[in-house]
Amino acid sequence: MYPLKFENLYYEKIWGGRDLELFRENLPEGNIGESWDIACHSHGTSVVANGEFKGTKLDELIQLKAEEFIGTEISKEWFPLLIKLINAKDKLSVQVHPDDKYGKEVEGEMGKTEVWYVVEAFEGANLIVGTKEGCTKEQFKKSIEEGKLDEYMNKIPVKKGEVYFVKSGLIHAIGEGVIIAEIQQNSDTTYRVYDYNRGRELHINKALDVVDLRLGGNKSTGVKIEREGYDKTYLCLCKDFSLELYDVQKSFTEISDRERFYAFTCVDGEGEIVYKEGIETIRKGDSVLIPAALGEYTFKGDMKVLKSYVPNVERVEEDILKEVRK
Repeated sequence: MYPLKFENLYYEKIWGGRDLELFRENLPEGNIGESWDIACHSHGTSVVANGEFKGTKLDELIQLKAEEFIGTEISKEWFPLLIKLINAKDKLSVQVHPDDKYGKEVEGEMGKTEVWYVVEAFEGANLIVGTKEGCTKEQFKKSIEEGKLDEYMNKIPVKKGEVYFVKSGLIHAIGEGVIIAEIQQNSDTTYRVYDYNRGRELHINKALDVVDLRLGGNKSTGVKIEREGYDKTYLCLCKDFSLELYDVQKSFTEISDRERFYAFTCVDGEGEIVYKEGIETIRKGDSVLIPAALGEYTFKGDMKVLKSYVPNVERVEEDILKEVRK
């Protein structure tokens, strides 16, 4: 077993740009909006870029060695996470995602809850997270019909390093001027409500079915734990994923979990991953999958990495409580 890297799957978007060139050297031509970095979906599946399994698609690897790679508690029939980098040079559509029940019944796939980490924020960087307080379903529907949706949107300026949890049902949009690391349920279902007259298909009736105007999009500050050589912040926890930030000054060491894989995304700096059989480098923009059967591994360097995985929620809650329980 070894830490797996994957080829970047790039997608051109009308709102995309070239900002990933700040730390990537392999961008194809065009306005690149998304890089799918760990993916196992019908719209894009990762291919291993390193080691013994180089050239193997992730879905084939899962069928070959499911327990060793993704763990005993992760279904080999449906890979649970999709990890992306998003470069918004222009604003994305105002949109909403369904929950699991609606997604399965209507689209034949899971719903979509996601979390955003702001990797870069350029001049004017902003996000839309929810509606302004007091917006009713009737006002929301009427504003769509009249093209006045902006009046009700909760548009906020954002800075590098900020985190926002986007639950299914929350109206949202990534604004212009950002690079976002997005960790989400493995779904590609999006219902566009408003697209700034760019001519793409809208999904207003479905959006009205699933939108929950009670939801807000507050910045996640998390719970920070200081350790020698690194700090760890628990940023968000739900049934679909846990997201934790490691601010590494020197190093940290962990042991993989036989029940589940871990995914690490480097959002700043660089370093290396040391494990029993060798060393893998990691730098800003890289995502790496830690197999369930890897064993002990150490991150060394000066970097910030996001750790995402499908949690045993009670176990993670207990880990957090251990830090404060007296």
